[in-house]
Amino acid sequence: MFVKKNRYTGVVLKALTSGLVLLATTSLQAESENPLGTAYFGETHIHTAFSLDAYIGDNRQTPDMAYRFAKGEAFDINGVTKQLKRPLDFAAVTDHAEYIGEMYSTMIEGAAGHDNNDLETLRNLKSIEDKQRWFITYVVNNNRGSKPQHPPFFAGPDTTKSAWQIMVEAAQNHYEPGIFTTLIGFEWSGAPKGANLHRNVLFRNNNVPAAPVSYIDVNTEEGLWEWMRVQESAGRHLLAIPHNSNASKGRMFPNTDSSGEQLSLEYARTRQHFEPLIEMMQIKGNSEVHRKFWAADEFADFENGDSIQKSSGRIFKARDFVRGGLKIGLQKEQQVGVNPFKYGFAGGTDNHNGLMSDVAEDDFIGGHGPEDGSVERRRTGDVSGWIDGKDLSIGSLSGVWAVANTREAIWDAMKRRETFATSGPRIQLRMFGGIGLTAKPTDPRQMIKEGYRLGVPMGGDLGAVAVKPTFTVYAQKDPMGANLDRIQIIKGWVDRFGDLNEKVVEVVWSGNREIMANGKLPSVGNTVDLDTALYKNNIGSETLIGSWTDEDFDAGEGAFYYARVLEIPTPRWTTYDAVRNDLPLLEDVPATIQERAWGSPIWYTP
Repeated sequence: MFVKKNRYTGVVLKALTSGLVLLATTSLQAESENPLGTAYFGETHIHTAFSLDAYIGDNRQTPDMAYRFAKGEAFDINGVTKQLKRPLDFAAVTDHAEYIGEMYSTMIEGAAGHDNNDLETLRNLKSIEDKQRWFITYVVNNNRGSKPQHPPFFAGPDTTKSAWQIMVEAAQNHYEPGIFTTLIGFEWSGAPKGANLHRNVLFRNNNVPAAPVSYIDVNTEEGLWEWMRVQESAGRHLLAIPHNSNASKGRMFPNTDSSGEQLSLEYARTRQHFEPLIEMMQIKGNSEVHRKFWAADEFADFENGDSIQKSSGRIFKARDFVRGGLKIGLQKEQQVGVNPFKYGFAGGTDNHNGLMSDVAEDDFIGGHGPEDGSVERRRTGDVSGWIDGKDLSIGSLSGVWAVANTREAIWDAMKRRETFATSGPRIQLRMFGGIGLTAKPTDPRQMIKEGYRLGVPMGGDLGAVAVKPTFTVYAQKDPMGANLDRIQIIKGWVDRFGDLNEKVVEVVWSGNREIMANGKLPSVGNTVDLDTALYKNNIGSETLIGSWTDEDFDAGEGAFYYARVLEIPTPRWTTYDAVRNDLPLLEDVPATIQERAWGSPIWYTP
């Protein structure tokens, strides 16, 4: 049984005898809808105590507590009181489907297997070394092998169903249409030979199966999609978001399927159908681009997470990064007829402390319990098997342009890819593409109306056009954050010879700067005081609006276009750590960063 005390004081957990299938109910609608869309910010990648690796790292947050944190409640984590400065608009707990049954047995008195000796050991792990050994034994060695299996203390599928029911109940209890949206979801944690192929699976409503599917159940992405197809045939609506492509060892955007065959038309159609979005950035770094492969992009050196390459043979390749994947997708479309990597953008944290969207640079306490939970560990330690502490990012946010703050409206925006990701701030970014759009827009509302009437929004398809398209862009700063530096449009295209190309276009910027002879825009400047970790908002702009027409457009060449907006420089979390603790700045990581947002691409197909 599941007993709910109330939405703020938490839950009393007791053993469930079986899992239940929740049937769809009539949706509660928001009080009003905005047909032009509202920007909603949320979290689509978070772990609670029901994830084995998080529990090993001292996470005792339940799904209920994670949602309460997302709504603004304060919690003590690792001896620090944490509270969001602003509640989120939507959130999804995405615990690893692997081992949620084992964690149910671990945490719930009276559950099958609770008294197992191994679980008694797990509940009493003390040292970081002992916790790391457990992580290597039961996560790394098992889940990254060719045939992952449940550990010997697994008490059967009913425990998995019971854990899932708790996750679903928490989402149900906290759903407040029009105020706070919860999306029911889980993570399928595919990791063949250490290649990160994880996906977060999100449902449109509360019509969900009796249990999620794990990498133990199906250990290929094609197997996951087939399971999703079965769910669709039962009347359910769901999508998957791949994440952390920078650690995929070249397998997130592959040339072959999991059996080694060349990608087929069916593969491309299936992947595009079930996976509309990809996670641009998370706590283990930025997956847009890397300075090694994009030297011509002056902003490619951003949260590159280089130390990921120390573990599991994860040596970076250009095809590990989202821009590289988008370009390969154009090439595959030319070859098989459909683009398998037609991704819009999402954000997430992958925080393993149960803290939804804990993305404030000035308040970072790590995301993996004691492994990065102290200043010393963040400066000199690492997250075992993953990344050095100093290379950690704070993670990112998902933004959607939806007509209302409801499950259906948020999910539908994700499905049509009308989304954006930010590196933490609540920057609003919008772009439209089409023929005949205003060359010099000045009114954002009119730009939006015209964009829907004459063009397509982010995530859309231009369709077959014979003349050069125009793209209109608008960005608004986070009201509590830094001013904006510039908006760029990144174009990628495949030419008639099958070769891949790209360029970065400066569209609109703050101040009276002019493009230099070398084609670059001068720096916006830097107001950060490294001695105090303070900055001034006396440069940059609060809003930017502009347009760009692709004068080199070739109607015979497939292309994508996406917007990137940058803030003025601000202190990185490592600088805040150093100043607060009277320590020297770290020399091998940037002291300042330019936070940013990325809008989902608009595609052109000949």
